[in-house]
Amino acid sequence: MIPLLTRYGARLAAVLVLALGAVIAVNAVTDDPSEQDAQHPSQAAAEQQAEAEEAYEEVRYLHVNYIEETAGADVATKVDALADFAADRAASLNSAQEDADQAAAEAEAEAEANANPTSVDIPASCEEYSGNKATGCAMALENGHDLEQVGCLVALWDRESGWNEYAANGIGAYGIPQALPGDKMASAGSDWETNPVTQIKWGLGYIEGRYGTPCEAWAHSEDVGWY
Repeated sequence: MIPLLTRYGARLAAVLVLALGAVIAVNAVTDDPSEQDAQHPSQAAAEQQAEAEEAYEEVRYLHVNYIEETAGADVATKVDALADFAADRAASLNSAQEDADQAAAEAEAEAEANANPTSVDIPASCEEYSGNKATGCAMALENGHDLEQVGCLVALWDRESGWNEYAANGIGAYGIPQALPGDKMASAGSDWETNPVTQIKWGLGYIEGRYGTPCEAWAHSEDVGWY
């Protein structure tokens, strides 16, 4: 309450100064000297004093009346305000907790998706495979792909040929990567019909040239059924 009284005291002083200043200013700008002479100095001083006292009493009344009428109410107002603040604060905390829980759930879902966005089995190493798959894994790593890309490659060629170097279909696709026609793989070696290494080499080159990575080729195959 003391700061409040101090503020009102300052306002009171300011009003008094303004009131006195206004009276002096009016006298200072009077253009008619005869009018000024007609007023006795004591009369002017009395009027100034009366105006100052009137202004003082008005402000004093408002100030004292404010203290008397709002002192008790101010406490109640503060109590109500505190209760409202507590309620708002509780609601805000609940909302913040809900937002945090939702954000955590979304982050967890995103982390899971990023951990395996292709939904394929990702090997811990090439030792998980044997035969042509082990060869394909090693060659993919040599080409700069990681084990996730290996997982996509395995899934892709499982679908295409089952990693069988002799696999052929009715329209002329052949070998592990199902090159169409099969003799396209001759660019990787003349033994393309029987050598899985030659077929894998060609197949990796085809994937990298057309899709960039095995996972991109797998995604395309998932969408349309071929790559």
